[in-house]
Amino acid sequence: MVLLILGLVLFLGTHAFSMARNRRAAIVGRIGESRYKLGYTALSLLGLVLIGVGFHDYRLTGYIPVWDPPVWTRHLALTLVWLAFVCLAAAYLPGHIRAKAKHPMLLAVKIWATAHLLANGDLGSILLFGGFLAWAVSARISAKRRALAPGAVVAQHAGPAVAPHGWRNDILALVIGTAAWFVFARYLHYPVIGVPVWPGTA
Repeated sequence: MVLLILGLVLFLGTHAFSMARNRRAAIVGRIGESRYKLGYTALSLLGLVLIGVGFHDYRLTGYIPVWDPPVWTRHLALTLVWLAFVCLAAAYLPGHIRAKAKHPMLLAVKIWATAHLLANGDLGSILLFGGFLAWAVSARISAKRRALAPGAVVAQHAGPAVAPHGWRNDILALVIGTAAWFVFARYLHYPVIGVPVWPGTA
């Protein structure tokens, strides 16, 4: 549990720091953009590793139950994660979905985290997915405030905002997101995460 918490603090703290624009600019001015990005990436990767190792160790020692989610929340979570995959694909494909979502990457994280909070009632999962949900909500609020600031240039994760042209990219986002969701949920979630999520699998 300690490693999980440390990883969350490191990973989410690093990402949260990027929202403090004045402090970020001060450090970039002191050490340079390249060194800042290198340190940012290194700390983020270290945080992810600690999260993975910490959550794995936590599961081996036994879950700490907080509440008992009903079975139907698992099916709801599977559907919500599909939406998250579509939003994630749309983040890189300018179209109507991306334009409506405004920040599809953050929306994908919020949907993914909420889905897992609904389906998991143990303390480790609440810390893990609750932490990511809190960060995504904070990042969205921060992005909205920056967009409303005088002289601000509205931008999105994975690139600047682009007016949608037709429905080609939206169809691609739907197809790619659905395919990636199916492959991961049906074939990879159990081998990688250790928890079966597809109905009928063990």
